[in-house]
Amino acid sequence: MAFGGAASVAAARDAALQEPGTSKLNEVLSRGHLIVGTGSTNPPWHFEDEAGELIGFDIEVAKLVAKGLFDDPTAIEFVREASDARIPNLQTSQVDVVFQFMTVTAQRAQVVEFTIPYYREGVGTLLPIDSPYEGALDMAAASDPVIESILQNVYAEELVHAAIPNAEVLQFDSQANAIQALDSGRANAAAIDESTVRWLVRQSPDLYKAGNYGWSPQSYSAAVRPGDSIWLNFLNTTLHEAMTGVEFAAYAAAFSTFFGVELAPPPVGFPVEFGVRA
Repeated sequence: MAFGGAASVAAARDAALQEPGTSKLNEVLSRGHLIVGTGSTNPPWHFEDEAGELIGFDIEVAKLVAKGLFDDPTAIEFVREASDARIPNLQTSQVDVVFQFMTVTAQRAQVVEFTIPYYREGVGTLLPIDSPYEGALDMAAASDPVIESILQNVYAEELVHAAIPNAEVLQFDSQANAIQALDSGRANAAAIDESTVRWLVRQSPDLYKAGNYGWSPQSYSAAVRPGDSIWLNFLNTTLHEAMTGVEFAAYAAAFSTFFGVELAPPPVGFPVEFGVRA
């Protein structure tokens, strides 16, 4: 296998530290650890285990960046922050990068720069394990309208009806109450984030199953302060190789742990990201 030696990589990294420049990459390498902004209350993305340590998919992906920088996934400091602090903490350089299930939008891209996506979120359906339905398309085709529970918001009915036009929509003041409506039989399904559907099925496979159709896609990316193409390129390279190359095994292990999905390895030969070729 054509892998470069660790010694040569370390030598090149040390040389980079001697070069003049203001890139965040040089700053992080000189500091000796990565500072990551993230949350602490949102499984399966970022939450605390019984010992108070942060775990979750965001956390594992961030550790892959630390490994790429220092060959040590523990060379990392997590700054716990609320969602509304993600952009301010980047703008004031309190953190090097944010990994906090951050949805990419054109509006946000005016004040931060996004990496390539490392996950594509969407709306999914959480179903009782004994449900006769397999997902939103089955429910849309049902002769009788189904009842769908969802977290209350101004777009709730529009969101559900995009996939299940004839559904009766029950809105609740918390996601927990929307799921409770499913558990109590008040709703046939709950419309929640696809990642949360997978997490709940992973935790309680005897109670739930995941619907086989997701909709309303949105990309999750890491975010950085604008204007540093060297740092952004490093992060993009690290994420790209986590999803398609040398760190795929670690990325896939995290995906399995937190979403209960076993990813197929990228095919060798023609790079899959450029399309399937015969």
